[in-house]
Amino acid sequence: MRILILSRNPSLYSTQSLMRACYRRGHYAKVVDHLLCDLVVEQDQLAVFYQGTKIEDFDAVIPRVGSSVTTYGTNVMRQLEMMGTFSVTKADSMLKTRNKWLCYQILASEGIPIPKSLLPNFAQLDEQLIRSNFTEPLILKLLESTHGIGVILSESYKNTNSTIEAFYRLRESVMIQEYVREANGADIRVLVVADKIVASMKRQARDGEFRSNLHRGATAMVEELTEEEKLLARRVCKLMDLDVAGVDLLRAKGGPMVLEINSSPGLEGIETVTGIDVSGQIVKFIERQVRKRNKYLMRKA
Repeated sequence: MRILILSRNPSLYSTQSLMRACYRRGHYAKVVDHLLCDLVVEQDQLAVFYQGTKIEDFDAVIPRVGSSVTTYGTNVMRQLEMMGTFSVTKADSMLKTRNKWLCYQILASEGIPIPKSLLPNFAQLDEQLIRSNFTEPLILKLLESTHGIGVILSESYKNTNSTIEAFYRLRESVMIQEYVREANGADIRVLVVADKIVASMKRQARDGEFRSNLHRGATAMVEELTEEEKLLARRVCKLMDLDVAGVDLLRAKGGPMVLEINSSPGLEGIETVTGIDVSGQIVKFIERQVRKRNKYLMRKA
């Protein structure tokens, strides 16, 4: 097979791991920077060009699109999908997960347990609404953030108000979220591929830090999941129409909660900690899907 990997940096661990997995299984793989792609549409025809050369005849694409370039990256993803290339992650699914509030809206409407959250309006901050719905401390999050950047632990209502006002002056949307104290600065990262739990680990924030991101110095270890956690991770992937995802869970008093869904999860931490070849599982999934598509096209012909 010919597999295209959309990545801004070929030397990143996740990109390299996927490349190696493709080669090990006898496939050709090419890394393309999606920001250097040009898109052309006309009646009955779509095309993608990379540095002046037309991209064609690829069986599948693995998007590694960063949150800062979601809009253009998903435009490239969607164009390739419409041209008949199988995409590991659908453009619309990525857009849903990258907007944290939209993601929470979908999960809440389907009865998925999530931390209580509030999206304040830009016009006038309702301090009483915050006080009546949340106890101190509170979590403040930018709607589009990654690696724990733009996530703040606010110790008081007064600090919450001033921080939100500062974000408003920068025209940044921020949401308020309950602090799940019993999680004790830890979360569970679950890696799902094709409705199967392939790896899981517990991430523990370092002393003096509440964010459990490995990029912020957290430690990680292999973690066994309960059946409830397994079912929850798989269910949210189905809801968001994701075949490959990292699902972050919190262990709360009332049971597991979904903290976040990552449609382009980093592979370094989970592959290093668990020793599991997640990239290989992704490539095997691609093989199955491309075979199914080819058989369908042959019958249709």
